[in-house]
Parts: sequence; structure tokens; C-alpha cells
Amino acid sequence: MMEFNEFTDRITGLVQQKMGEGYTVTATKVLKNNDITRTGIVIMEKKDSMSPTIYLEEPYQQYQDGADVEEIVEEITVLYEQHSHNIKLDMDFFGDFSQVEDRIFHKVINYEKNRELLKSMPYFRWHDLAVVFYYAMQGKAFGRASIPIHSSHLDMWGKTAEEIYHTARRNMKQKMPELLVPIQKLLDRMPGLRMEESSIPLYVLTNKEKIFGASAMLYSEKIKDLADKLHSDLLIIPSSLHETLLMPDGREYDSYREMVRAVNTTQVDPEEILSFNLYRYNREKDEIEEIEETAV
Repeated sequence: MMEFNEFTDRITGLVQQKMGEGYTVTATKVLKNNDITRTGIVIMEKKDSMSPTIYLEEPYQQYQDGADVEEIVEEITVLYEQHSHNIKLDMDFFGDFSQVEDRIFHKVINYEKNRELLKSMPYFRWHDLAVVFYYAMQGKAFGRASIPIHSSHLDMWGKTAEEIYHTARRNMKQKMPELLVPIQKLLDRMPGLRMEESSIPLYVLTNKEKIFGASAMLYSEKIKDLADKLHSDLLIIPSSLHETLLMPDGREYDSYREMVRAVNTTQVDPEEILSFNLYRYNREKDEIEEIEETAV
């Protein structure tokens, strides 16, 4: 049984043999959210400037479960052929800010868990989080593919982090407006998912695309409306990068912190964990606060 590094070298070599001299096949390490490094291979036709990364952790698990290496190589090459024509594109347009500004958005990630990643990215601190930026690919063929915005992109465009923030904020409000709904209403749209009725009203805050929706905290006007409706401050529970949960502030912080820890540990993909902390919308101040560990 090969170790993962040996498996990576073996797959890279076999895929190169199968693709032939017109292609280069290289293994690469990619730093993902929350300081998670994934290993993939890039199959690049020599005339191209961009190609998808095919990650190897899942194929390695298949190998450990008994899959044949040659079968895995075949699956990888088929996957490449199916998707490469969607991903390959001339990236010259990316150097022209006027061609990309309408697709620049922001998201929030954990600051402490992403210190290395943030070294090469423009960002703003927001409590224990960092506001970062991305370009969302356009078209059904790309699905939810995005390109992280790095400091080198700002240099290329001649833009400041503040200008990118205002661009992203405008696009979020216009193209990804916040969605705040009772959690049961959201679950009713998902066959098979149900939760017990509760006397405590519980709401989900995300955006209409339900992608990186936790950042709706930064621009939602519906949070204040909900607090006024409930005549209460609001406890904000980080669910993932994609949504947060809101309820009247009952001050039972220790139990909710434990719930967040349990959910993050057992239910949320490690790359999609947002925070282990809690937040509160202060109705009087009309602002979101981070709840300190000692708060009661």
C-alpha cells in the first residue's frame, strides 16, 4: 500500500504518460481556507494558460479502499476531458478592471486560522474574522468557481483595498442581497430535513445564492428589522462560511458555544468552518459585537 506522497508521484507519472507530449502534468500543493493544504495535479495543454486542479485526497481514499491505480488514472483523465473545456479560457481579460469589477464580491473567513493565506491577500479585520475578496466566474459551465483576489491583482489594476471593498459591497447588495428566513421555511424546501418545533424563533441569514452567505452580516438591513420585530438583541451563531443563525439573545452563551464547537467538529467541512465564537446584534447601538468568553 503506497503512502500518499508515493501515490501522488505515481498518479502524476501515469497521467503524464496517458496524456502524451502535448501536455504537462504537475503535482501541486494548494493552501485552502482554514490553513488546510490539499494536493492536486494540474493537466495543462501546452498552449493553454489555465487548467483545473484535480485534487487527489478522494482518489487516494478510493485506492485505500481497493480501487486499482489504472482505474483511478482513467477516472482522472475522463474528469479532465469533461471539464477542461469549461475551465480553459484566455485570462487576458482579468488584467482589465472594467471587465471584472461587476463580478467582485466579498466573504468572511476566520482570521487566526488563515494568517498564512492572508499574507498574499487584501483584507480587513472584522472581530475575529477577515473580510476577503473573490471574482465569481460567470456562466453555468463554471458552477460556483471563483478566483481569490490577491494583492498582486490590486497592483495590476492600480486599485486600493478600500476601492475593492466598496466595489464588492456594491455588488453584494445588488447581486447577492441578503436572505433572512425562519429556519423551518428553509428546511421545508429540503425534502427529508426536519427539526423539532421550538418556542424560540430561529432564523437563517445568508444571501440569495447561499454561497459565502455569512458575509451578509456586513451589509444586511434585515437584522435590525428582525431585532425590532422581536424587541430584543439578537444572538448570532456562526454556522459556516455560508450562513449564520439568529435568535433572540437569551444570554445562555456557554451552551451555545458548546453547540458551535460540536457542530464545527462533527458536521461542518473543515474548510467551511467560520468561527468558534458567538456574536450579538446590539439593538441600542445598531451594531454587531463579538461576545467575549467571559460574557454572561
